[in-house]
Amino acid sequence: MASKTASHGFRTFIVVWLGQAISALGSGLTSFALGLWVYQQTGSVTQFALVALFASLPRIVLSPLVGPLIDRRNRRWLMILSDSGAAACTLAIALLLAAGRLEMWMIYGLVALSAAFGTIQWPAYSAVTTLLVPPRSLGRASGLVQMGGAVADILAPTLAGALLGVIGLSGVIVVDFVTFLFAVSTLLLVRFPEVEREPVEVQARGSRWADALTGWRYIRSRQGMFALLMFAAVVNFLWGSVGALLPPMVLAFAPAETLGVIVSVAGIGMLGGGLYMSALGGPRRRLVGILGFELLSGVCFVLMGLRPAAVLVAVAALLAHLTIAVVSGCGQAIWQSQVPPGLQGRVFAFRQMISMSSQPLAYLLAGPLADQVFNPLLVEGGPLAGSVGRILGTGVGRGIGLMFVLMGAIKIGIVLVSTLNSHLRALEDGPVTALSKSEQVYSPAEE
Repeated sequence: MASKTASHGFRTFIVVWLGQAISALGSGLTSFALGLWVYQQTGSVTQFALVALFASLPRIVLSPLVGPLIDRRNRRWLMILSDSGAAACTLAIALLLAAGRLEMWMIYGLVALSAAFGTIQWPAYSAVTTLLVPPRSLGRASGLVQMGGAVADILAPTLAGALLGVIGLSGVIVVDFVTFLFAVSTLLLVRFPEVEREPVEVQARGSRWADALTGWRYIRSRQGMFALLMFAAVVNFLWGSVGALLPPMVLAFAPAETLGVIVSVAGIGMLGGGLYMSALGGPRRRLVGILGFELLSGVCFVLMGLRPAAVLVAVAALLAHLTIAVVSGCGQAIWQSQVPPGLQGRVFAFRQMISMSSQPLAYLLAGPLADQVFNPLLVEGGPLAGSVGRILGTGVGRGIGLMFVLMGAIKIGIVLVSTLNSHLRALEDGPVTALSKSEQVYSPAEE
């Protein structure tokens, strides 16, 4: 199959990628503008955070259930369904706002429904990429995906801020709706190769949930893949903590304009990593790329917390975000090359659920740990002011700096321990393995 599609498959992927990248930019516009609108209307950080929570929980809860759909149904039409459903939710928010009837509970519900449709998108997109892109180019494809996300992260806040003053929130949401239509149009223009389905055994009715669990059994029975997934979950927890703590740490010693510059610089770093991956495909040994760049990321975490200096934080944030694109690209290429195409929907769905589940935990823990534990340690006269405070400084926000140093040290330690894991080291050396007899299940969705 790969030999038949290699000549034109990558061009088809480029068309799909362009549509999804434009759609991601539109979604970024709405996400930024809607969050700003909620905060301005309510003045409540809690209600602002609830929007993010409702946007993330459906992806965690529903991921295992969409896996069998992706493996049993036409992936192109599932992506069209995902984009169309999210577009309808976005348009509903715009219409309710224009009618003056938009309330917070409606926002929570529509954001959650849009996220439920979006749960289909990532595993289907990842599985489709494997069908279109030859194995040697998977790193480049992952780099392009990361680059598209980075461009959206850089441009969306600036564009949304400019558009809000001209066309308002309703207009921004309509722009997002148009980008959804563009993504759907690109999917309607292309055709995907047929999936070589894994053989399955017919079991009794009611095996739909058992079929969904096939993805988890596949991961759990392959120790290298399980180790890589647990590594990603821990790393995502640390990155979630960074996302929650970086703004208050910077605002403790610099104005909001400086924070904006640092965020933009970080986006440029991710864009640079995406360009590197898309141009060169990343390191030849992808696991070495993951561990090596995560080691650099750990060092960057330490540097970000070391001193209250904007230039140091900006440089460290740039390099740290560069590693995200490389690590994500290498990891994606490993999963796409190691999982049979007919199983990728179920496997990637569980991968999405587990790797993302640590981030809400980070959001819940980071704030209380900073306020109640670490910041009091490094205030003037605090327990660590005379020791650690001589290096990191004292005052508001320096306890968060200590958290960054500790998180960097933890990440470095995890990388060093992971290099000793023989199953993880051998992950790229083994062939793609299909389901064993005991792992094969049947789902009524196939009928």
